[in-house]
Amino acid sequence: MLHLTLTDHDRAALQRLRRDPTLTPLERDHVEMVLLAAGGWSAPRIATHLGRCAATVRTVLKRFPQEGLPSLRCRRPGPPPDTARRTQVTTALEQLLDQPRTWTARQLSAALAEQEIALSSRQTRKYLRHVAAWRRSVRTLAHRQDPVRVARATQQLAVLTRKRRRGSSRSATSTSAASAPASR
Repeated sequence: MLHLTLTDHDRAALQRLRRDPTLTPLERDHVEMVLLAAGGWSAPRIATHLGRCAATVRTVLKRFPQEGLPSLRCRRPGPPPDTARRTQVTTALEQLLDQPRTWTARQLSAALAEQEIALSSRQTRKYLRHVAAWRRSVRTLAHRQDPVRVARATQQLAVLTRKRRRGSSRSATSTSAASAPASR
């Protein structure tokens, strides 16, 4: 059985934390686990009362004396975010985007590689979402088209559509559903 004794200061801090509006329901249960254990309840009894696993209650009760109040908060899985790397990449991207030209994600990742920042184009796009000024360019081939060939193709298309309209109504008999019924 895990025995947990609280000082008056810890008990007051837990009571304040219990009413904290930023707590999730799971974190609120962690606070209750510690308070009930300090009241003399056993881990299986606390687990039954709160509808949790007894192993979870034991984990919370073992962690609380070592880490204190921060142990009651839920932690994000995985390593903490590397803020130094994020600022390094975003400042380098902002400097590149300040240049008077249009960039693709692949071109930006190559330019970052020259600055010894290794990122794939996919990862570069993820970082670009944090930079508010960047928007993906429109995918079009208009800048590569020859205006003379485009005009010629437009004329040919117009001629073909006119021929199709003329040839489509050559039938002498009408098969419209709106025609009058045959006489009896």
